[in-house]
Amino acid sequence: MATFVLVHGAWHGSWCWKRVRKKLQHAGHDVFTPTLTGVGERCHLASPDVNLCTHIADVLNLIHWEELSKVILCGHSYGGFVISGVADRIPDRMRALVYVDAFVPEDGECVFDLVSPEMASGSRRQAAASGEGWKVNPVSGEVFEVNLADRAWMNAQCTPHPIASLEERIRLTGALERIRNVTHILATGFREGSPFPAAHARAKKRGWKTTTMTCGHDVMLDLPEELTASLLDCASSD
Repeated sequence: MATFVLVHGAWHGSWCWKRVRKKLQHAGHDVFTPTLTGVGERCHLASPDVNLCTHIADVLNLIHWEELSKVILCGHSYGGFVISGVADRIPDRMRALVYVDAFVPEDGECVFDLVSPEMASGSRRQAAASGEGWKVNPVSGEVFEVNLADRAWMNAQCTPHPIASLEERIRLTGALERIRNVTHILATGFREGSPFPAAHARAKKRGWKTTTMTCGHDVMLDLPEELTASLLDCASSD
């Protein structure tokens, strides 16, 4: 039996892991899908003070109070920043890391450093104009090229995301490098403006295992069976 902690990306919540969570649980594994502060069913906790450190603490506290060890920690999209911060702080509790169409940050970077200048400035303008200065509206399923059957559902489920978490720079000590079982999955169906091919290239440069999936950005929605198989493969390749 393995222990999985699956971390969603910006605008999402625990809901996006439903299909993968059920499949992993059916296979007999422990699965945790925390919703980060301020989004999803925890949107009532949204505030200008919610930042990247808040989200890293969300996952660190889950692991601490659930007394988890040998964790296979998976992050989607923005979740790549979160799991990097978590793994850097408690590498000895990690069994494997999986980045699913996710950012691979270096120390001192923020999300807006790794997207196009147009995307970063557009998000800041939108937050200032219609997000009370601190909320970024969701990117649509159409932009993320999510499969047609799930786009309306995804768009209805997503919630605004606190901009401070996209602007805060991550602090990494290098302890993450002690974790040898690391995989980066690139979704090749998300093409227009995707920042994740660059992340995939970073993963290759670091010597991580890399693979691709032919689907939109939300791999857990488009290809839940294939993603589940990849996660189980990580569990068997210590």
